[in-house]
Order: sequence, then C-alpha cells, then structure tokens
Amino acid sequence: MAERRGGRSGCFPPMDLFRSEPMQLVQLIIPIESAGLSVAYLGDLGLIQFKDLNADKSPFQRTYAAQIKRSGEMARKLRFFKDQMSKAGVSASAKSDTQDAIKFDDLEVKLGDLEAELIEINANNDKLQRSFNELVEYKLVLQKIGEFFHSARSSAEAQQQEYGSSQSGEESLEAPLLSELDASKQVRLGFITGLVPKEKSMAFERILFRATRGNVLLRQSEVDEPVIDPISGEKVEKNVFLVFFSGERAKNKILKICDAFGANRYPFAEELGKQAQLITEVSGKISELKTAIDAGFLHRGNLLQSIAEEFDRWNVLVRREKSIYHTLNMLSIDVTKKCLVAEGWSPTSATKEIQDALQRAGHDSNSEIGAIFRVLGTRESPPTYFKTNKFTSAFQEIVDAYGVAKYQEANPGVFTIVTFPFLFAVMFGDWGHGICLLLATLYFLIREKKLSSQKLGDITEMTFGGRYVILMMALFSIYTGFIYNEFFSVQFELFGRSAYVCRDPSCSEATTIGLIKARDTYAFGVDPAWHGTRSELPFLNSLKMKLSILLGVAQMNLGIILSYFNAQYFRSGVNIWCQFIPQIIFLNALFGYLSVLIIVKWCTGSQADLYHVMIYMFLGPTDDLGENQLFPGQKTTQLVLVLLALVSVPWMLLPKPFILKSQHNRHQGQSYAPIQDLDESLLVDGSHDSSDHEEFEFSEVFVHQLIHTIEFVLGAVSNTASYLRLWALSLAHSELSTVFYEKVLLLAWGYDNIIILVVGFIIFIFATIGVLLVMETLSAFLHALRLHWVEFQNKFYEGDGYKFNPFSFVLVDEEED
Repeated sequence: MAERRGGRSGCFPPMDLFRSEPMQLVQLIIPIESAGLSVAYLGDLGLIQFKDLNADKSPFQRTYAAQIKRSGEMARKLRFFKDQMSKAGVSASAKSDTQDAIKFDDLEVKLGDLEAELIEINANNDKLQRSFNELVEYKLVLQKIGEFFHSARSSAEAQQQEYGSSQSGEESLEAPLLSELDASKQVRLGFITGLVPKEKSMAFERILFRATRGNVLLRQSEVDEPVIDPISGEKVEKNVFLVFFSGERAKNKILKICDAFGANRYPFAEELGKQAQLITEVSGKISELKTAIDAGFLHRGNLLQSIAEEFDRWNVLVRREKSIYHTLNMLSIDVTKKCLVAEGWSPTSATKEIQDALQRAGHDSNSEIGAIFRVLGTRESPPTYFKTNKFTSAFQEIVDAYGVAKYQEANPGVFTIVTFPFLFAVMFGDWGHGICLLLATLYFLIREKKLSSQKLGDITEMTFGGRYVILMMALFSIYTGFIYNEFFSVQFELFGRSAYVCRDPSCSEATTIGLIKARDTYAFGVDPAWHGTRSELPFLNSLKMKLSILLGVAQMNLGIILSYFNAQYFRSGVNIWCQFIPQIIFLNALFGYLSVLIIVKWCTGSQADLYHVMIYMFLGPTDDLGENQLFPGQKTTQLVLVLLALVSVPWMLLPKPFILKSQHNRHQGQSYAPIQDLDESLLVDGSHDSSDHEEFEFSEVFVHQLIHTIEFVLGAVSNTASYLRLWALSLAHSELSTVFYEKVLLLAWGYDNIIILVVGFIIFIFATIGVLLVMETLSAFLHALRLHWVEFQNKFYEGDGYKFNPFSFVLVDEEED
C-alpha cells in the first residue's frame, strides 16, 4: 500500500539512492533480564535509531545512572593507561582474536588493580628519581665548592709564604668581612651552599646584598650542563653558590631568599677528609639509585606492555558497555518494572533482522518471555536513510553538506555522481593534468586498506575520503582534455590528421587566412590547426561559452523535471500544475530557445548575432529579423515564446495560494496539508495533533509564493549566467598552462644551457603542481560545488530532513575520547 501511494508502482524499478529507504516507527517491549543483551545485539546490527523516552529526566534520575558512572570510571582508567603508554612510548598492539572473553565485572576489578599498581610504581619511581636528582645536585655542590675552598687555601698558603706569617695570612683572608668588627670579639663566619637557576642568579645576588646591607660574601660557579631539578623534574641551567654570613639574623634572611628563588640548599663540610668521604658516599648512593630506577622503569615498561596488548580489547568493551547503558537509559520502564519499552526508527526492510536479533537475545539470556516487536503509526517525519557504499558515500556527503534530504525526497546524489565530476572537468580540461590527478588518486586506491586503518592528518583524511570523487574528476578531465585537445597546453593529432593545410608557404604567419580545408573534419575534439592562430582565442571563447549555456540549461531543466517527480511521488497535483509546468515553460521559452538557436547556428553555419536575437525578442518582437533569421517562422515562434513566458509568471504566482485555501476549507478539522505531502501509510487512523487545527494564513502563503516566483524568475537569468563560470575557469586554466609552458619551459630551452634548462624545468614542475594541480583543482571543485548547491538543487531540493543515526557499535568504536 505504501509503495502504491508513494508512486513506486509503474514501469520504473526502485532506486536505492534516488529516494531514501522507507522507514517505520517501531516499539519494542523487552524483558528486564534480556534488555542488555538485546540492545547489544541491536548495536551489532546497527539498524534502529532509538528515541529518548526519558527526555524530561536528568542523567542522575535515570535507571542505569550507576552503571554509566562505573563505565565512565573505567574509561577514565583506560585514558590514564593510554596517557602512561604514550609517555613511555608504548603503543597499543592487538593480539590475535583467539583471546578469552572477559566479563565486564572482572575487567572492572582488573583495571582497578592495574591502576593501583601503576600509581604505586610511578610514586616510587618519582621518589627515587627525586632522590637521584638531589644527589646529582649535591655531588655538583661538593665538587664546585670543594674547588672553591681548595683554590682559597692555595691562595692563603701563597700569601703565608710571601709574608712569612700564617696569622697575618688568615687575617688578610678575613679582612674584607671582619674589617668593621671589634677585634676583641671573636666572630665565626657561617656559610650556606646550594644551586640557584642561572636566569635568577643576578636577581638572587642583588636581593642578598640589599637584604643584608652588603654583609655577605657570595661566590657563584656556573654548571657546565643543565641539571634536572628535583622538584619540577625539568632540565634547568643552574649556578652553584656559596654565601658567607655572620649572625643568626642574616642566616634566616638568606634562607628565606633561597626559598623565594627556588634555590636548593645542600650541607658542606669544611674538612678536606670529610669532603672526599661525602663525595664517595654520594657517588655510591647515585649508583645504587640508578640501578633501582632502571629496575623500576623495567617493571613499569613490562606492566605497560602487558596493558598495551589488551588495551584495544578493553577499550572496545568499555565503550560498548557504556553505549549500551546510555541506550537503556533512553528506554522507559513499564509500570510492572519487569520490562523496558523502547521506540525508534528503522528501515522497513530491517524488520526480520531486528526480530531475529531480539529472539536470539531472549534465548541467550534464558529469558522465559520473548521481546515484543510492533510497528506504530505516526505523523512525525521519519529520518532519511540512504544505503551507500565506499564509492557513493563521498558523493552523498557533498549533497548532505548542503542539507539532508527530506524523507523520500528525490536525491540529487544520484545525478551528482556524474554531473559533479563532469562540470569540474569542463573547467579543468587538460588530459595531461587529468593523468597527474589520476596517478595521485591511484596511490590512495592501491593503499586503500592500509590507509583506512591509519590515523591521517586533516587534509590527507579529507582527500582520502573523497578518493573516488577525485578519481571520477580525473577521468572526466582526461575526457574533456581530449575534447579541448590540450596536454599541458600542447596539441596533438591523436584522432587523425588536421582537416586544414597551408594554401602556400606564407601561411606560417599564425593566421587561419592561409589555411584551407583539405580533408574531412577532425574526428574528435578541437582541430589542432587552431592552436597558435590569431583566431584560436575567439574560436575557443565562443565554443566554451555556448557549451556552458547548453550544459547549464540542461542541468536546470533536469532540476525542474525532478521537482515534477517529487510532486508526483507525494501526489501533489497543485505543485505539478502551478509550479512545474509554468517553470519549465518560462525557462525553456527563454534559455531553452537560446540553446536551440546555438545548436541551429552550429548546424547551419549561420552568421546570426544571437545577442541581438535575444534582446530584440523582447524589445522589438515584431521587428524584421533580417540576417539574424535562422529558420522559417522564427518571428512567430518568438512571439509565442514571449507570450508563454509572460503568462507563466502569474501562473506561478496566483493559482497555488487560492487552491491551497480551497483545500483547507474542504478539509476543516484535518491537518493543513498540503495533505498530498503526507505519506498516509504513516498516519494513525483518527488521531490528530494539535497542529491539525492551526489557522490557514492566506497572506503568509501568498507572500511565500510571491518570493518563490520572484526568486525563480530572477534566478533563471542569474543561474544561466552563473554557468558561464565553466567557460571562464576553463579559459583561465588553459591560459595559465600556456604561460607556464611557453614562458618558462620553452624559454629555458631556448638558452641552450643545461643549468638554465634544469632550473626552468623545476620551476615548470612546481608551478604546474602548485598552481594548476592544487589551486586550480580546488577552485574548480568549489565552483562545481556551487553550481550543484545553488543552480541545480534549488529547483527541487528542500534539504530540510534529518539523517538516520542508528545505534551501532561500528560508530561507537570509531569515536575518539
């Protein structure tokens, strides 16, 4: 019944992509004990889009909130493992599929134990590493300060020998600090040693001087290589410092300043014997800690490696379990609390598969009661679902980027498979560049399996996803390149010899005046004799401009014809009689007639000025055509076409609002229609929404129709002119290719110098790749996209639907955290 009302009956077979799959709203009543397994099997199937029946409840009020919290905690632990593996340079590596299955509860316990063990190992390693870094710094202090004291003693001994008195030598050493002290008071200097960041050393010295009023002696020595700071764990350039002070008050100030500047302090013994002993002890501890740290890292690496081998499997299990509970939270609990009720959209063709999955879930969960499956009637608009494959999916994405098709609306994606790459190729017509594009695409196609399993960059991912679109673009570019007879702007006699020969030797002056036609017309495409002549550009401009108009009018007519199939499918007679017919008349009375004139002029070789014909068709419809007459009865034909175009405008504007008002008056109490736009197989008998009783606003409908009429009338002119971009970009591509060939490659060749030739060839290659194969490809792609979205799809495509988004584990597994 649905197919009969949907208009699928007849001589045309159903097309998978032309109209979206028939959908149905289904209700599932599932026993509690088999609910989880049922949702899991439906997730494997991926053919049902569940509705949220608990939209009025917060996430914490739902039935399975606790289970989702558990899953979220497990997902957090897995993210922690992933972060640790990333830092350790360990990548997840899946083992063979013969692994034993693990239960969700057992996995939760295992993840908790692994996390606790890994946290303990990290804490121990961090503690050991900090101790190791402190000992390394301490050893540096002992060495640098020991050198300082050794040099000071050497200097003192030299002074003693010079003055002959050790006492005077000691006094001379301490004189800078003790010159202001009372000689009767015995004062012993204290000192503090440590390391301070090199970038803070100058400020550290200034603050010490000011805080102690200059009553300190500071010595600094630069460490040769950066050291790892025990606190931050980062490599820092540091200076070893030694501060002499006098008094407890000065000591407290210095300690506070050291803390403020992040200076690490270490003890130091004055006795030479103790210094050597400390260095020996520290070196021994460093060696022991190094061994312990290496053992800890080895243990940590083995643990992370064992996690990495199971990580993907655990991650998939946790994600799936979490998605199952999220889906279960969308189901409502029956009043008896013994079953769950689910509603969702599914393709009508998937009924048997869904029922089989529910039956299998009931059997595997040992449920005594089976799940109930039934189809509901509704006035709600179903989601749109197209069955695509890896070839058609990219073309469908181009259409969906503009807007998802309304349920069972005619899908432009079917025609886009051919028209999009062809219009691209009209602007990119060069079979040399097409071959380069084809070779680049073949790389993605040959390595398709390998690349599909890898994570690619944004640009590479986008290019790989559209590989079949680019393949079609390359093939059509080769085809149009043969028509234009261009290979990197060079012409070849591929399909036979040129039809023209020189009348005499003087015809080499690059003009067609000296050429005569001696043979049959060139078999395919543009005759190579046109290349390099003065008439080449005017000839190709005229040819490509007229071809652009023909292609544009043909595609716009296709769009209007598709609007007829939409109207017929939804049984909307008012759209057929008051929209399709006047639109097809208006467009073809003007630009369809222009297309016919172009073809007649080509066939007859007439010199008529088509601009003059089209302009005076309106300004002077009764004027004599003279030399612009292309066929008998042309004036009468033009008068009739002008009248038809004028009549079609009010025809589009006036009847439809009045007919809709009349229909509304006849169907008071029922849904304002357009009744024809509803598939009656989806309606619940005798049920009507509150929207059924909305008032019919005639003024709104009339204004909407007025806007639609003005848009179509003006758009018929602007859209036809917009197709001239096919000519403009084709000309630009051809001229750029000629410039690079003649002004770079041939110019370099003319110098007869191998270095200039190599440089010129390199410049030619980079210019061809960068400008013609990248920028021009992108430009032509975007212009072809605009022609499809604006000029073609606005004739019939509403694109106000929403995409079918089923619950599927395939989509869950592809999601990123």
